[in-house]
Amino acid sequence: MSRHVAIVTDSTAYLPLEAMERHGITAVPLTVVLGDQALEDGTEISARSLAVALQKRRPVTTSRPSPEVFAAEYRAAAEAGSTGIVSLHLSAEISGTYDAALLAAKDAQVPVRVVDTGMVAMALGFCALAAAETAEAGGSLDEAVAAAEKRAAGTSAYFYVDTLDYLRRGGRIGATQALLGSALAVKPLLQLDGGRIELLEKVRTASKAIARLEEIVAERAGSSRVDIAVHHLAAPERAERLAERLRERVPGLIDLHVSEVGAVIGAHTGPGLLGAVVSPR
Repeated sequence: MSRHVAIVTDSTAYLPLEAMERHGITAVPLTVVLGDQALEDGTEISARSLAVALQKRRPVTTSRPSPEVFAAEYRAAAEAGSTGIVSLHLSAEISGTYDAALLAAKDAQVPVRVVDTGMVAMALGFCALAAAETAEAGGSLDEAVAAAEKRAAGTSAYFYVDTLDYLRRGGRIGATQALLGSALAVKPLLQLDGGRIELLEKVRTASKAIARLEEIVAERAGSSRVDIAVHHLAAPERAERLAERLRERVPGLIDLHVSEVGAVIGAHTGPGLLGAVVSPR
């Protein structure tokens, strides 16, 4: 169905396929480079294949989509009848995806508003949903952008990783912090802060770290009306347990999504990742 404002995001939003289809949201894939193979995130490489490659210590890198890929997506939206496009992407502090989208937007047939949400995973996905719902209600291009930015400003993302080594290798967290975590044999809790991945707390064991993650998310949610997403990589039991506990502890919970992250994010966090996004309505 044609919409006057089209919503474009990228493959790191990890939106459920059903939600993307219902709201007409399209996602431009990032690329995972596994050895000498360049594979599209979400279509040509699965999270499980990525986890196996990481466990075997195979070289894995990631790269942004090209401006040409974005240009093709914007052209398709215009040809389908859209008079404006909101293009929402993961933090520019983490990836060059935002910059590629900006380059493509300059020559688009219709106005394109490119937004650095400062988010990733369903923290980004919730922003895309907010923009889509506003557009569906008849909102303008500016109103859809404002809805996404408001959602981003209120959203928090926290995650636990078994080791900081993958983030250090990918340049997503400082080598000094990674070394400190390894030396003290601690389990790190991290958060998105200003679009960057920052060390939040260090906990002695995995079980205590996951319990603390639950505590932080429940405190952040409070009694507000919130959506929550629980993400994992090769840790489905952990994710389901955390989701069940949050269902019990968050009185204002509206929607709760549980999903495995894709290969792009997984490449930088490693197997064992457990994350949670809290997004007030």
